[in-house]
Amino acid sequence: VQLVETGGNSVQAGGSLRLSCAVFGYIYSRDCMGWFRQAPGKEREEVAIIGGDGSTRYADSVKGRFTISKDNAKNTLYLDMNSLKPEDTAMYYCAHYYGLRCPTTVSGYNHWGQGTQVTVSS
Repeated sequence: VQLVETGGNSVQAGGSLRLSCAVFGYIYSRDCMGWFRQAPGKEREEVAIIGGDGSTRYADSVKGRFTISKDNAKNTLYLDMNSLKPEDTAMYYCAHYYGLRCPTTVSGYNHWGQGTQVTVSS
């Protein structure tokens, strides 16, 4: 399984971006997938996840601004980001887990993409 993220860019505060994660290889439509980010000098953190039943979970810092979704027919995961802030600047990664319920730790995921850079200027 290979995950390829695209859509990262440099934007001004208040702007919007849509990140995409294309999945190559076989996964189950009921599998958990998620978006994570890592800023320089910081640990990788969960941003948003979507379980196999469609349930979602968001970091408090992005609630109301980011939306995670997936298109099983296109094998693609999305992250719509609005009202971006400088503190959203980070490398964004998508991840996949073979299971309905998402792991509670970053290390629990089976596959990771290479990341796409998001930079938000004030």
